[in-house]
Amino acid sequence: MKQEHSPSPTPERAVYGFVLYLASFVGFGLYIVWAYVPESWLHSVGLTYWPQKYWAVALPVYFCVVIVLGFMVYAGIVLLNMPSLSDARIITDHYAVYEGPATSDPNAIPPLRDLHISSVNRMLYLNDAHTS
Repeated sequence: MKQEHSPSPTPERAVYGFVLYLASFVGFGLYIVWAYVPESWLHSVGLTYWPQKYWAVALPVYFCVVIVLGFMVYAGIVLLNMPSLSDARIITDHYAVYEGPATSDPNAIPPLRDLHISSVNRMLYLNDAHTS
């Protein structure tokens, strides 16, 4: 029988999630020990090979800078891929549906369709109230 894909928790997902939960707490505990406990205490316990304390501050700062720069690069890529304001793709695309099927009942809600930009301009700017 084929298994259905579902986002609901399964026993395997529960075990993996619990292991990741515990690993994150152990990793954070090791980070706190590395960052705050003096070198002399670590050496007296026998832990002699640790990175410099500089990296306890530098790595989170670098990580935050990379995230901020990532947002800026993403915004730049979006702006580079956007067509110019004089391009027709700003107004419409190939998915636009201007004509819908006619309804037989005059009281029915009309089908969903796009309005052409010329008819929108005509309704907004060329009605009788503005021509006085």
